[in-house]
Amino acid sequence: MMSNTTHISKIEQGRAEFAYKYAIDATKMAKEEDRKKYRAYAKNVPMMIKTNGLGATIAFIFSRKDKESAYGLLYKQLTDWLSQKQKNPINLSNDKPLVEAVVTLNSPAYRAVTAEVLALFSWLRRFAEGLIQDEEDHKKEESAS
Repeated sequence: MMSNTTHISKIEQGRAEFAYKYAIDATKMAKEEDRKKYRAYAKNVPMMIKTNGLGATIAFIFSRKDKESAYGLLYKQLTDWLSQKQKNPINLSNDKPLVEAVVTLNSPAYRAVTAEVLALFSWLRRFAEGLIQDEEDHKKEESAS
């Protein structure tokens, strides 16, 4: 039988692996401006969730996903992550949009999903900051060498 610490470690490792893959996907965005926005949004979304709640934050990202490719990618990645979670309280079957699934959750499920999204963003923020550099940061590094 797996110890609780080992189980938690595997869960965190899974989050880290997906967050890294998601940040790599963001580095492949065509425009540098979109990559920089993605990095900023990955950093700001947790505070938005803590301030406004998960439902309002997901609704905001949903409203911006067609206008800004960085929000579009984040929305797609959140949908992907939450649809893959085992023992997940979110039902994304029948092409139910993430925003609809989140706002219809009961209170305990809403809190569980909020905690899961915040845990994912903890990793995503770190990887996005490490992998997506400003051109100015890159130029500074080159001139320092």
